[in-house]
Amino acid sequence: MHPEGKYNDRGMRKWRPFSSIPEQYIGLNNILEGLNKVEKPILAEDQQEQINEILMRANGTDKKVILTYYKRGECITETCTIYSINIHTKALYFVDEVFEMKNKLQLNDVLDIRFA
Repeated sequence: MHPEGKYNDRGMRKWRPFSSIPEQYIGLNNILEGLNKVEKPILAEDQQEQINEILMRANGTDKKVILTYYKRGECITETCTIYSINIHTKALYFVDEVFEMKNKLQLNDVLDIRFA
């Protein structure tokens, strides 16, 4: 293979952008991913109380809620049902509406919850 790239059957070199500088492409991709990251919002005491109240009312029922939580620098909102709450480990288990899978979340990562 020619060091400057691949040649097609006519002897012309095919152009492949960024193929000679993969480290720069990876670095640029990491920077672009970082632009969407946000710091975890700090909730007021009354917001925390409202979240706790709705969590207790929705726990173990089939009532759909709109849950917003913080995960890896992003605020994620999805419709789900609250499966259970473990007060000892401070974990929330919920079933998402899209994939119907059971998910685990730390209670302190919950940013908002409302009945759908």
